[in-house]
Amino acid sequence: MSEEKLTIKFRCPNGLEGLLPAPVPASLGLPGWLKSMPTKAFSALNLRDEQTVKRCPPFVDAMTNGFLIPLICDLRVEGGEISWDSDLPSGDIDFPRSPISFHDASQVTGTPLFDADRFFIKFHNLWTIEAPEGYALHFMHPANRFDLPFTTLSGLVDCDRYIDNLIHFPANWHDTNFRGVVPKGTPVAQCIPVRREKWTSEVSSFTTEDTRRMHELRNAFRRDSELYRRQFRA
Repeated sequence: MSEEKLTIKFRCPNGLEGLLPAPVPASLGLPGWLKSMPTKAFSALNLRDEQTVKRCPPFVDAMTNGFLIPLICDLRVEGGEISWDSDLPSGDIDFPRSPISFHDASQVTGTPLFDADRFFIKFHNLWTIEAPEGYALHFMHPANRFDLPFTTLSGLVDCDRYIDNLIHFPANWHDTNFRGVVPKGTPVAQCIPVRREKWTSEVSSFTTEDTRRMHELRNAFRRDSELYRRQFRA
């Protein structure tokens, strides 16, 4: 039986298709540093080559899950100012023509993010996003993208119902020393489908059988470091 294909639908205002960088599957938006990094590196502590995170399936799978929402044009950062050039045409519906706007610091009062002397940025997204019935979308900072000078806040939106408006992404510009250009197409958010379901939890200690299985699996991993990739990775 073939696996059912589920679709996330991205729509933009008339006249913008082909001018905006489109959302892409996260597997197609991996950063250059991940592609170029080695799979093994010498450990001065263990005095041998060790596998890098490039060989860690959970690390990579988090980065390839869902879709990436791109920055709509170049952002230039210099002297504490952010500037851009955007010449998007007008259309039959009003939409932001700038790539970012700002939130006043008061909106994060009481959080660890509050700084009275700094604004919060908000990345503008010009795509409506529709998920299949029963699914929400978890919007988050692109997974493991510690190289980006900002951190996008996380949010969960019921995109099977909220489909006719734009969703923008607040972010904390944490790298105050950054100077240069954040290029058009840079991922500003990652969206991961989440099925709405009711969950409960169960808490217990290991049974004798649980302990036996853990010992067996740990021993198997000592013999074969690729076991997770071959036997458990979906």
